[in-house]
Amino acid sequence: MILIADGGSTKCSWCQLDDAHNRVYFNTEGYNPDFMDTAAIVASLNQNLPSTLPREEVTDVHFYGAGVSSAQKAEVIAAALRQVFPKTKAHVTEDLLAAARALLGHKPGFAAILGTGTNSCLYDGDKIIYNVDSLGYFLGDEGSGSYFGKRLLRDYLRGLLPDGLQEIFKETYSLGSRNDILDRLYNQPLPNRYLANFAKFAYDHNNVSYCREIVLEGFETFFQNLVLHYPRFQEYTFNCVGSVGYNFRDVLTQVAKTHGMEVGKIIRSPIDDLVAYHDELPVR
Repeated sequence: MILIADGGSTKCSWCQLDDAHNRVYFNTEGYNPDFMDTAAIVASLNQNLPSTLPREEVTDVHFYGAGVSSAQKAEVIAAALRQVFPKTKAHVTEDLLAAARALLGHKPGFAAILGTGTNSCLYDGDKIIYNVDSLGYFLGDEGSGSYFGKRLLRDYLRGLLPDGLQEIFKETYSLGSRNDILDRLYNQPLPNRYLANFAKFAYDHNNVSYCREIVLEGFETFFQNLVLHYPRFQEYTFNCVGSVGYNFRDVLTQVAKTHGMEVGKIIRSPIDDLVAYHDELPVR
């Protein structure tokens, strides 16, 4: 029996795949080694894994994770998996490869993630061959949930939300004082997830011109700062996974076409296609 996991910063989607190719899906919170250590991941897994999961029978875990940018980061998660699944081999790599495999299978092309964070790459059908660094939520992550959440929260704190949105925003998220918000951002865990939580406001109020404009501007910045720096990008279709890309796919398609890039596949989650990719391999 193997487990396949698509680990975003906010949510981790799992599939249990047995020798008969039966699939059982479940979710846990996300595990990003930039924000969680091995002990915290172990504690969360022990609390959130289904009680029906036979941990002793799991031989391999294929974990694709946000924040897995080095062997050291991968080991933070791998060590947790080995503790929780004592007989398993832990295969931990970046979530960007999961996106590429889910979107493109064994075909070369362009793949992107637009969820809590942003990432993108060129893929040769087997591995990632070119990547423009998204730089994370402090410096980059253009077009992501944390990017839109940061814009909304900044405008709220400065009193710049238009069309009566100021009070609606405050009530929607039960926001406290300025100091409470800054403390949550600078002194507490998972600030990127906190910021991304606000992106839904733009979707829920997409009939307001301000919300439509910040989404359009965010995706345009994503293209200007990332996509347009890939060699011969117009030769590829634009393929994307992630809740932000999926929810705002009409705007994303519009921006891609203005830059001469046809849109291929835009999906909310890669887990189904990722499981199909692994199901072609021998199940151990």
